[in-house]
Amino acid sequence: MTAKLLPTTVVGSYPQPDWLVDRQMLSKGVARVRLDLWRVAEPFLEQAQEDATLLAIRDMERAGIDVITDGEVRRESYSNRFATALEGISAGQPGEVISKAGLATAVPRVVGPIRRTHAVEVRDMEFLRRNTERLAKITLPGPFTMSRQAVNEYYKDDDEMVMDFAAAVNAEARDLEQAGADVIQLDEPWLRQDPTAAKRIAVKAIDRALDGLKATTVVHLCFGYAAIVKGEKPVGYSFLSELGACCADQISIEAAQPKLDLGVLADLAPKKIMLGVIDLADPDAETPAIVANRIRAGLEYLPPERLVPAPDCGMKYLSRELAFAKLKALADGAAIVRSELG
Repeated sequence: MTAKLLPTTVVGSYPQPDWLVDRQMLSKGVARVRLDLWRVAEPFLEQAQEDATLLAIRDMERAGIDVITDGEVRRESYSNRFATALEGISAGQPGEVISKAGLATAVPRVVGPIRRTHAVEVRDMEFLRRNTERLAKITLPGPFTMSRQAVNEYYKDDDEMVMDFAAAVNAEARDLEQAGADVIQLDEPWLRQDPTAAKRIAVKAIDRALDGLKATTVVHLCFGYAAIVKGEKPVGYSFLSELGACCADQISIEAAQPKLDLGVLADLAPKKIMLGVIDLADPDAETPAIVANRIRAGLEYLPPERLVPAPDCGMKYLSRELAFAKLKALADGAAIVRSELG
């Protein structure tokens, strides 16, 4: 991907401006179906989203981040825009699932075979590529996670559904690569929610989703957005070491907020690790020295060639000012350690 030591990156999302989205509505949860949270009327929405995307790109560049995204500015959540664009997903009445906390969440209903019939994020990638000379990354929801965020009313075998999601992701990823993506990341936070099923099908599905790609590939896991998941987070993953067998080049993990036991990194050799060194629950920006210490902690288990410093998760629920300050600390902290390594 890059010869630079300790290249910094983001997980995906960046705060959308208050003039673009209703942030109070956004804060209520992570959308699984389409949600009308836009403040700009439809005739002007695309232009407004492009302007906001440029703001996100320039903020990442100004902060000094090496591998940037489009901030996922056009999305209501990391997963719903792609998932609801697939054939086989009901465009009408959504389904409903009950969370462990007893809360009802609207989710897509699978009513037919899952197929990707048209590009979903390709224009986003083309826009990003036109507007930066830096390495560019784009994210897609992973097949396992999409299958767990849906009500299955068609497939007799859930694993068959997962593999159809994987084929749809692969078709999109191949077009994203052609559009100029240097890095393609799958977001798979639900791997840890159902480790039994993940151990049965997740690696196979990830390999299908990433099949044939020449771009750098990443699988991201986390414990959920800090703004949504309240309280203490686990200090270990219920599904992680198994990803050492998948074909992805990098594994992205949340480590700063949960104070993850970094001994787990030994189980992922020889993967590169996108290590979360920015705590998104902290209302203050880290100092570069704090970031440098977290990177040094990772280097106790990994050579610098295998470590990519990043935030724990997407930053969309932060204020833009705080997100920028945290990214600046990320870049400056990595520079400190980079200079120490020579």
